[in-house]
Amino acid sequence: MKDNYIPLRVNRDFGEIISVYFDFFKQNIKNFTNVFISYNGLFMIGLLIASYLLVSGVIGLIAFETNNNSFSDSMGFEDNYYIYLVIGSGLFFIIFILVAILNYSLSTSYMIKYEEKKNNMFNKKEVWAFAKSQLGNIVLFILLLIPIYLAFMIVAIMMAIIPILGMFAQYIVQFFVAAWIGVSFFDMLNKQKGAIDAFGEGWRLVTKNFWKSVGVNFILGLLLGLLLMLTLMVPGIILGIYTFHVVENDVDFANSIVTTVVYTIGTCCILITAVYGQCLSQFVNGILYYALHEKTYNEHTRATIEQIGLND
Repeated sequence: MKDNYIPLRVNRDFGEIISVYFDFFKQNIKNFTNVFISYNGLFMIGLLIASYLLVSGVIGLIAFETNNNSFSDSMGFEDNYYIYLVIGSGLFFIIFILVAILNYSLSTSYMIKYEEKKNNMFNKKEVWAFAKSQLGNIVLFILLLIPIYLAFMIVAIMMAIIPILGMFAQYIVQFFVAAWIGVSFFDMLNKQKGAIDAFGEGWRLVTKNFWKSVGVNFILGLLLGLLLMLTLMVPGIILGIYTFHVVENDVDFANSIVTTVVYTIGTCCILITAVYGQCLSQFVNGILYYALHEKTYNEHTRATIEQIGLND
């Protein structure tokens, strides 16, 4: 695998970052997916339960409104559907936050281990152990994101007032914030420093390379979005065909176990794909971090020169 190793600590331009990302993606997708499944199994079960509650609530309310439910004259049953929606939404929100923290940490740790070992033959337990060792800083980092996102929302609302230009400015700020947070998180784990120091370092790296950081997150975010949409085409087509069947044949979907199972699995697939997409997006900022850090500090270049001197 060392022959196929992709050096990450290299000063790369915009196009090279895009190219290296997909090379890294193709080489590591299988191994990282194994890590993802191993440590997300419990959360996947939770997402399945949340999907069931959401689907049950939505189907029940639709049936209630269209009088397909034989109990539609009972307000108590409508209240039950709202309860399903509230509990399902709350459960999904909690799981989504926990999963975001976990997978942001796993994807960052995986890339750090890849660079450290110069291959992807390390044990998945090493990835988890490294992430777990930084748990305190990770929790503080997540807490600091609350005021950051609140500030971003205020700025976004202000920009929304400005026609056309405001929309473009809003997207620029959005991708800048994504780059800043991703690079800062990576610096925190890679250098094992405090969350506040990492935010400061991430700010310096990203602001000095503003358009590269924004552009990389925009282009790769768009391409990843298209890739995830293609991934969801199969379950999407199945759900579309089944929905057509339900409508055309006047199926009593409110009382159909098959309908609930089909839509629950479909919804769960969508949620899991969204969670997996988080990991892939952090790989983007990992490669960006190494490129910006090397451009700023030349650590790898100096180490290589020193190594050549020792060999001579």
